[in-house]
Amino acid sequence: MGQPAKTPLLDTVNDPQALRKLAKSQLRQLADELRQETIDVVSVTGGHLGAGLGVIELTVALHYVFDTPRDRLIWDVGHQAYPHKILTGRRSRMRTLRQGGGLSGFTKRAESEYDPFGTAHASTSISAGLGFAVARDLKHEKNNVVCVIGDGAMSAGMAYEAMNNAGARRERLIVILNDNDMSIAPPVGAMSAYLPRLISSRPYRGFRAFVKRIAERLPNFIFRSAKRAEEYARGFWVGGTLFDELGFYYVGPIDGHNLDHLIPILENVRDARNGPILVHVVTQKGKGYAPAEASADKYHGVVKFNVLTGEQSKSAAKAPSYTKVFAEALISEAERDEKIVAITAAMPSGTGLDLFAKKFPERTFDVGIAEQHAVTFSAGLAAEGMKPFAVIYSTFLQRAYDQVVHDVAIQQLPVRFAMDRAGLVGADGPTHAGSYDITYLATLPGFVVMAAADEVELTNMVATAAQINDRPSALRYPRGEGLGLERPKIGTPLQIGKGRILREGTSIAILSYGTRLTEALLAAEKLSAHGLSVTVADARFAKPLDEDLIRRLAREHEVLITVEEGAIGGFAAHVMQFLALEGLLDRGLKIRPMTLPDRFIDQDTPEHMYEAAGLDARAIVTVAFNALGREEDARASGKLA
Repeated sequence: MGQPAKTPLLDTVNDPQALRKLAKSQLRQLADELRQETIDVVSVTGGHLGAGLGVIELTVALHYVFDTPRDRLIWDVGHQAYPHKILTGRRSRMRTLRQGGGLSGFTKRAESEYDPFGTAHASTSISAGLGFAVARDLKHEKNNVVCVIGDGAMSAGMAYEAMNNAGARRERLIVILNDNDMSIAPPVGAMSAYLPRLISSRPYRGFRAFVKRIAERLPNFIFRSAKRAEEYARGFWVGGTLFDELGFYYVGPIDGHNLDHLIPILENVRDARNGPILVHVVTQKGKGYAPAEASADKYHGVVKFNVLTGEQSKSAAKAPSYTKVFAEALISEAERDEKIVAITAAMPSGTGLDLFAKKFPERTFDVGIAEQHAVTFSAGLAAEGMKPFAVIYSTFLQRAYDQVVHDVAIQQLPVRFAMDRAGLVGADGPTHAGSYDITYLATLPGFVVMAAADEVELTNMVATAAQINDRPSALRYPRGEGLGLERPKIGTPLQIGKGRILREGTSIAILSYGTRLTEALLAAEKLSAHGLSVTVADARFAKPLDEDLIRRLAREHEVLITVEEGAIGGFAAHVMQFLALEGLLDRGLKIRPMTLPDRFIDQDTPEHMYEAAGLDARAIVTVAFNALGREEDARASGKLA
């Protein structure tokens, strides 16, 4: 006779309190069910898969051992947290993940009391966790603070800055290093489990503290020798010297998929009362799902897929992505200029530099999750006569703004910033939106700031940037597919600070900056159907402005509408500053800036997000009618400003 079917456990676990009522012997079954549920969810929604599968057992163990949400559990980065969401009362909503009105793809304070801190950019957990720990101690409370940081996030300097501060302060803080890159072979056998369990235990810690107190009473030269010998021996047997030097008590490495090892060690560190502790847990990305195990990079982030085969759904692409267009344009320039090099911060495939690296491996530099270093490294390359392209998502370049100012702009070094994911990005929501780069770069003296309206313009702007050798420059382009335009193999450099007119009119002028140009042209068609003559221009440059073009538009039209995929303070602000100083506002020009609204826009499809932002063709039409005082037409267009 076969074994009787096990009663499902996950259906009974609606929150961690229910989880903690289970017997330890039941946790293996719960973890298996949680892994299958995670696979099923992501197969429907798409999203981050591999990292979540790697922390299934760790997630179960953490919620079993710690009293969440009273004990603060901070995930770094949030894409590890899908299993955590399932176990913390959000299972019924998981199939709304990363969709409009649904759950965020990252941890989010507004979503659950079990998400004490929002984490979507890497390497923030230890800094935040130390803040939680200090606040706890100032309030004389006793809860634990646990930070789970992936080893990729440990490549960022911020993590070490936080550890240095935490180690010096000696606050009680637990850091779990999720090592999922197999940089240290997974420990096996009873002894490998025994050592971490031993050194995390109260008797060992007490004995070590006793020996230390005795040694401190010895003459200085004996104490120093004893201390060095103890550190060397401990580092030789169990590792952790670096973390010890930063002031953390190191435990590990531990098999992160073995609950029998994880739980007693976590219980030991939970009960430790003094100082910060780092627990080194080795996990396998994609664990338990063969396609993800076999291709960890491919299954880091996925679209919808077939659970049985692992085959990901493929929509029929109408045109190459802007990312691919950029990569091919950069390759074309690099084939003709050996000084061109490319730098990215842990996003080679996301930025298209994996294609560049296949062609020019010795001229491609992935510096890890270290945007500050990436920018200053690029500045050093530029200072020595190379032509660096720092290819970084707009949202991640924010992390290196001081370096952009101090190391690039002030020194007028010709670093070329290529900012992928400019504008609203869809399912990743506000944490990954490229909303601010126009504002924060165009304010810097000497910068050339460009935005591509389509793939042909992007190809030409890459060629333009390659030719700018006397100052820094930046070009931005969105996520997603281009328009399907035929593009040249080799780009043609643009005249710096010169836009173009695509449609001539006399009444309304729409000046677009970036890929809203398509919506501007559509709006012009709708307005012309109401008898209005519309000019549509592509600014191309936010800095330097095409002053001649702006003067002409201001003088020859009753209404001037600027449209951009960026926050308040960007392109429109520069246009209005120029118009004011030129006295062109005094003649009654009706100028209407259209920017992203002064709020964060939650995840949805890009089309719906731009509609919510008021940056689609219908919104442009409404703004035009209102500027002319035609409120009835504005109502008919669907919106009344």
